[in-house]
Amino acid sequence: MGSKGDQMAKAKGALSIPATGGEDGLNRYLAEIKKFPILSPEEEYMLATRWKEHGDTDAAAQLVNSHLRLVAKIAMGYRGYGLPVSELISEGNIGLMQGVKKFEPERGFRLATYAMWWIRASIQEFILRSWSLVKMGTTAAQKKLFFNLRRMKNQIEAFEEGDLKPEDVTKIATELGVSEADVISMNRRMARGGDSSLNSPLRAADGEGESQWMDLLEADEPLQDEIIADNEEAQVRHELLMAAMDALNDREKHILTERRLSEDPKTLEDLSQVYGVSRERIRQIEVRAFEKLQAALVKMAEEQRLLPPSDD
Repeated sequence: MGSKGDQMAKAKGALSIPATGGEDGLNRYLAEIKKFPILSPEEEYMLATRWKEHGDTDAAAQLVNSHLRLVAKIAMGYRGYGLPVSELISEGNIGLMQGVKKFEPERGFRLATYAMWWIRASIQEFILRSWSLVKMGTTAAQKKLFFNLRRMKNQIEAFEEGDLKPEDVTKIATELGVSEADVISMNRRMARGGDSSLNSPLRAADGEGESQWMDLLEADEPLQDEIIADNEEAQVRHELLMAAMDALNDREKHILTERRLSEDPKTLEDLSQVYGVSRERIRQIEVRAFEKLQAALVKMAEEQRLLPPSDD
């Protein structure tokens, strides 16, 4: 029996899906992947067990096929970076196969919850390579800036071309924890990349009529596997948070909960009166507690293999 990598390659070759290259090919692919059934939890567990314990490539192929729609949905979210959607999907499929390869069904999580981390990581790495941003850096902060700059600009309605306003640069830098120089540099580099219009015309498969990229977008209703993934991810995060809180003492738990986890947060003044200390002391305890909580969460997530290996 070959290695898991060789077996997964065989499973990949067994997938009966059309090539995603070209407009017509992408249309056919998006229609074709909708034919693969969504697996029940029991079916998924059985197939994952057959793949993990016996190297059953047919089982692996079924796991991959049933989540191709999830890959396409995630890939659509990255279409604003000027790269062909078909290539984003292809890279996402590679990430999906890595997720299937490393999935451990006995941990009790659904495959979609775990694989979505690999799918996003694979697509993001492809985008970074394709943009070839000189000296952009590969730190977590730089990646966060690259993939969140557009969202931040939309939030502050900075739609104009060219450099950002100084006050917008400051707001984005503060929010994302990077320098203002990094924000300015990244904004200029991304502006050179350009976007693809969703209203670009597409030739119909029969040669008649004309459609647009907008017509290929998914319906507003979320996919069933996406709903499952989101719900389970939220549950996992909640359980991790509750477990990580054990790293804090009673005072730190109370202050952090009242300041950051409550629907009606208490002020520093409120808590300073409760504990008979200064507002600055409460702020220091809050910051220390938050740092301890973050460290505990990262450690637990890595131990439970909920995250792909760090590249830092």
